[in-house]
Formats: sequence, C-alpha cells, structure tokens
Amino acid sequence: MMRQSFIAQLEELNNKVIKMGSILELSTNEMILALDNTDVGTAKKIIDRDDEIDLLELLIERECINIIAKQQPLATDLRKITSIMKIITDIERIADQCSDISEYIIRLSKLPKITAPKNLSDMISATKKMVIDTIDSFVEADLEKASGIITSDDEVDGYFHKITEELSETMQNDPKMVPQCICYLMIIKYLERMADHATNIAEWIMFIITGDLALG
Repeated sequence: MMRQSFIAQLEELNNKVIKMGSILELSTNEMILALDNTDVGTAKKIIDRDDEIDLLELLIERECINIIAKQQPLATDLRKITSIMKIITDIERIADQCSDISEYIIRLSKLPKITAPKNLSDMISATKKMVIDTIDSFVEADLEKASGIITSDDEVDGYFHKITEELSETMQNDPKMVPQCICYLMIIKYLERMADHATNIAEWIMFIITGDLALG
C-alpha cells in the first residue's frame, strides 16, 4: 500500500511538471505572435501569466521535498525527484524570459517601426523547437529528442552572433535606430538564454533516463 501511494504521488508530481510545461508552451507561442505583430495586449497577458508558473514551481518544489522527507525513495526514484527540482527551475526561468521579451515588445510598440533583423525568425523558430522538444522529451522519456536539443543550442548561438553583428552595423549606420536595435539586442539575448535553459532541462532528462550526469 505504501508503494502504491508513493507511485501515485510520483504520477501527480509528473503531471504537475507537464502542466507547467504546457503553460510555458502557451507563453512561448504567444510571445512569438506578440513579437511578430508588436501585440501589446498579448505581451501584457504573458507577463501576468508568469505568476502562475512561479506558483506551480513553488508547489512542485514543496511536493518534491515532502516526498523525499517522508517516503525515503529508492535511488532511481530519488534521481527523478531531484532532477524534477532542477527542471522546474529552468522552466520558470524560460517563462521569465518570455515575460522579459514581452516587456521589450511593449517598448518597441512605442517606437517607430523598423524592419526586424534578418535571422530573427530563424532564431525564434529554433528556440521554440528546443522549448517544445524539452516538454515532449520529458513526457515521452525520449533520450534521442533530449540529445537533439543539446545539439540545437549551437544553432541558436550562431543566430545570436549573426543578429548581433547586423544590429551593431545598423546602429553605426543610422543612430536614429539605436533604441529599436537595443530592444532587439535584449530580445535575442533572452532567446539565447531560453535555449540555454532548454539545454539544461534536456541534460536533466537524460540523467533521469540514463543515470549519467554529464552536464556541460
């Protein structure tokens, strides 16, 4: 009976992480749409939703501590519980970065519109795929998908450097565009951090599956 209760608690914990991931996926998708359309209403909604992610992180963390304290889990279960505590921290950070980008979308809406950097849409697509793949790989315990996320981080870094160079050149050539370019520089920095946190999650998922803690 005790083992059945423990399994039920683990399942509930797992479901809460998936719920947190689903909310993150929604915020990521909406952030991309808001950035594309400079949609202030959606940007504000993403900022407000960040509190929901924060609350879930706190609840999951408390449940993890409670399970460890009261159930004395075996090594494999303990590995999953401690990894979940790391994963939810990175999920919360990605949500924070969606909120941060939304703040800059609001700033951009108050400035004269300029053409977005050339590689921005590619960087957004690559980052979005990494975030969604982390959620899927957690749900499916998919080692191959988790490994692919880690490889994709180099692609996002490549876009970051290309866009930084383009924006630096634009600011040198036309000082009137400096405020907008600074907004885009901050946006791509947050996108790059989102990819870093997605990589962290992928590494913890691989640890859950394999027991090999090979963090970069």
